[in-house]
Amino acid sequence: MEVFVARQPIFTVNEEVFAYELLYRSSQINRFSEINGDEATTDVIINSFMNIGIDELSNGKPCFINFTENLLQLRLPTYFRPSEIVVEILETVELNQGLLNICKELKELGYQIALDDFVFNDKNPYCIPLIQHADIIKVDFRQTNEKMRQVIELIAKRLNKKLLAEKIETREEFESAKNEGYDYYQGYFFSQPVIVSTHDVPSYFQSYYQIIAHLSESEQSIDLITKLIEQDLSLSYKLLKLINSPSYRPRNKINSIRQAIVMLGLIEIRKWIYVLAVRETASNKQGLSREMTSMCLTRAKMCEYIAVKMNNPDNVSAIFMTGMFSMMDTMLSMPMEKVLHDLPLQEDICDALKGKQNHYKDALDLSVAIEKGDWESVNHHCEKLGLIEEDLLHYYQEAINWSNNLMKMEMGKA
Repeated sequence: MEVFVARQPIFTVNEEVFAYELLYRSSQINRFSEINGDEATTDVIINSFMNIGIDELSNGKPCFINFTENLLQLRLPTYFRPSEIVVEILETVELNQGLLNICKELKELGYQIALDDFVFNDKNPYCIPLIQHADIIKVDFRQTNEKMRQVIELIAKRLNKKLLAEKIETREEFESAKNEGYDYYQGYFFSQPVIVSTHDVPSYFQSYYQIIAHLSESEQSIDLITKLIEQDLSLSYKLLKLINSPSYRPRNKINSIRQAIVMLGLIEIRKWIYVLAVRETASNKQGLSREMTSMCLTRAKMCEYIAVKMNNPDNVSAIFMTGMFSMMDTMLSMPMEKVLHDLPLQEDICDALKGKQNHYKDALDLSVAIEKGDWESVNHHCEKLGLIEEDLLHYYQEAINWSNNLMKMEMGKA
């Protein structure tokens, strides 16, 4: 499926790019769709960091990201480096002591805070303290009248806060904001949001909470975490996309999910599993079709069985991954060559997925032949690999049972 993020630049008084605001979009149509705020923000985060890549979006500039009251209470901003994001507090967030405590904590950790669409309320005792914790006040030139803007400008100058004029659509508005001492500017006068898109594998399994629970235990088993992630095609794909970003990119190519987990580290794994869990809770999406998910899992498990029977124990995990990712081009609606370009997979796995014959491709071809009921091809591969056909039919039934049991378990949790 295709996923989207809109990016709108924020300029300095000299019309140089200071930062970008990342905005939720559900298609190439450049407007915000009505959607739960938690879902919109977590979609922006996951698509920006895991699918597209924050380096590609930000060009080294900080990114403004909207946070709802719930996501602030969950301390979601703290999962990202202070240099990467500006925490933008939506105007819908209730001003209270809890919010002030969160802002104080974020400031102590080095985050910049921006107040979105700010309107001063002299009857709310938390208004001035909130401004004191903030770095930037965003003023909507379409929604606020001149009198309100003057009040905000006066307070900002007295408290030494930066001002950002948003929804600037004309040269006159830009000049007016400059004359009033605004530091930053955003709006259609400079640039409409530019939509950036990529492809993602939709989620079907929701094993995130199992992984989080295990990561919270005093003794953590990488083998168990690997097993849980390997059972989730979407999560496996996102993990490999993430580790291929400039922030984490490994020197050596990956040949197993376990290797990716070790390279990324359990702390980073827990962070991203948590963000994904929040997103799934907010969206409650079913995602990928049951049949295609089942086929991928069955292929992966069957390839694993074949690797064992081929006395190839060192490559069992890599051959499992070959089977799991063998339908990725269909799922993402793009050529396999392009899919593999964004994944740090070992060369032998890539060769097999692109059709080049090797041990990995032998296992995949045999698995697909059994899947299609092509018994002539099954017999040919068995002779080539020195395997017994009756044994493989038994293992294929085991692979189907394994896949079906996983699907039933997840359906029971839904």
